[in-house]
Amino acid sequence: MATNAPKNTPTGPGTTAGTLLLVAALLGAAGGCGDSQGGETESGGSTGSVAGSGGARASGGSSASTGIGATGGGGGTGNTAAFGGSSGGETPAGGTSVGGSQSESGGATGGLVGIGGDSTGGTAPAGGAAGTGGAPGTGGAPGTGGAPGTGGATPTGGAPGTGGAPGTGGATPTGGAPGTGGALVADERPISFGTLLNPQAVVDTSQALAQALADSGSPEWRAKGDQHRTYHFADADADEPYRLYVPTDWDGQSELPLVMFLHGAGSDENTYVDQNGGQMLSLAQEHGFLLVSPLGDQGAYGNFLRLTAPFGNEAGAAELMAQVTDASERTNELSERDVINVLELVLAEYPIDRTRMFLTGHSMGSGGTWYIGGKYPGYWRALAPMSGPFVQESGYPWDDVRDISIFVTEGTQTPSLDASRLLRDWLADNGFDAEYEEVNADHGGMVSLVLPDVFAFFDR
Repeated sequence: MATNAPKNTPTGPGTTAGTLLLVAALLGAAGGCGDSQGGETESGGSTGSVAGSGGARASGGSSASTGIGATGGGGGTGNTAAFGGSSGGETPAGGTSVGGSQSESGGATGGLVGIGGDSTGGTAPAGGAAGTGGAPGTGGAPGTGGAPGTGGATPTGGAPGTGGAPGTGGATPTGGAPGTGGALVADERPISFGTLLNPQAVVDTSQALAQALADSGSPEWRAKGDQHRTYHFADADADEPYRLYVPTDWDGQSELPLVMFLHGAGSDENTYVDQNGGQMLSLAQEHGFLLVSPLGDQGAYGNFLRLTAPFGNEAGAAELMAQVTDASERTNELSERDVINVLELVLAEYPIDRTRMFLTGHSMGSGGTWYIGGKYPGYWRALAPMSGPFVQESGYPWDDVRDISIFVTEGTQTPSLDASRLLRDWLADNGFDAEYEEVNADHGGMVSLVLPDVFAFFDR
């Protein structure tokens, strides 16, 4: 039985207390949030709390009580990632959406509550050097005659990249044996509601690309502060942008913890980073995190679910997958690969603490958090999906995320609330290291209220 929990009491990654906040909806098609009506303006001060029970186990084995107090969110600019509505931005492939941007303001508080019993906790496995165990593919070394990853299809039978193991010293991102490589496209979907991409082959290709583009002589190399970066993604025929923030007081040598943020539909790599007076930048500086926000090309990070198929609606998920076309498959494949490309570019340039890498996102980006977190679990210590329960009980590698801490957040005025609560209860019943928080806000307005708690969760 859930009970009210004290605020501002540490629990966090590696704890057992479960609080899952299921986030309101991935917008628009190809994993977007579905349809919405019009744009809302949110204002006023309100309070929201979630009751829960269960002891949280802090990493390292110390016990802590459940609960974290959400701090009030100040006034801020609007969030274009409404449920299914985009404002001035592209809607991911797979359908159109209706709606407008939202403006968020006002303050609110929310109490965080644990929802479960013990779990294994712990950090993501460090693993060995990714891609070092397999010889280059037959028929010639990948990338010969040009930068790896900038040409045609990755050869089957081996890991791309020659002349050294990409990403040495880091975790094996997919959680399997290093160097498995193989064809870029698998015979079956690794996640039932996602793309056909082979995760290890994607990582190998991205690491080869990152090594080819690494330039220690560039004036951007290991720069600090707020940065707008781009790289060329040949398979997408695009110069892909991504946003990067490095704490200005970084000493240039120490390993940095990393937070990757995935935006909602109708937004881009800058929208959430800039909103609410640059709240996310301030939190990254305060907690000493390197923050990276990719565009995700034109898709939904590989996840085909949206608001019509939140957690618990397996039939809706099957209907959405029946609508996947060759074009929408490719759109989502490029989106998924862009995320891993950007992550590996950062890992190749900055000294990152591989035991403190975190993934979060809102709406469509929440679905991306579930999807990328489950398909590439070796990267992540914790996941924090916000208002987007776009995951299903079946067809998802739940055992691969059992050692990853999860912090789900949701607004009480969102269409995905019921599904988020269902997911919260399922995670608790199945012993996941999960926490859940609700705040009294709608889909867009909840972001500024929960972000401080998300960063605090990562920092515990």
